[in-house]
Amino acid sequence: GLFTPLHTNAEIAVIVNLTNNDTLDKSQIKKIFLGKLKRFPSGSQTVAITQKASSKTRTEFDKKVLKKSASQLKAYWSKLLFTGKGQPPKEVLNDAEMLELVASNPNMIGFIDASSVSDTVKVIAKL
Repeated sequence: GLFTPLHTNAEIAVIVNLTNNDTLDKSQIKKIFLGKLKRFPSGSQTVAITQKASSKTRTEFDKKVLKKSASQLKAYWSKLLFTGKGQPPKEVLNDAEMLELVASNPNMIGFIDASSVSDTVKVIAKL
């Protein structure tokens, strides 16, 4: 039979609350998830939400957007925590939890598998 790879690179959607009218480019998204950009262009505070470390979507996002491996990210955040400069994004278990959180909070920005996108959130980037 045909060999199908179990994991094809999924497209990732970066999502925000429906009330959020900001546009962000990839470098701004990266800065938000690395704690370097703490406000949206409109001035409201950014609250980045990531997926649990074992999630494939998270692995893809970290690779495509943050250009860091899990161990590099861990080192990055422990340094920031140690110097009091930042807190790593809160982690959720899955796309459903991410959708729920982002839909209910205008400050949040997160990412999900593009196939999970619903009309409860706004997609600001596809990766």
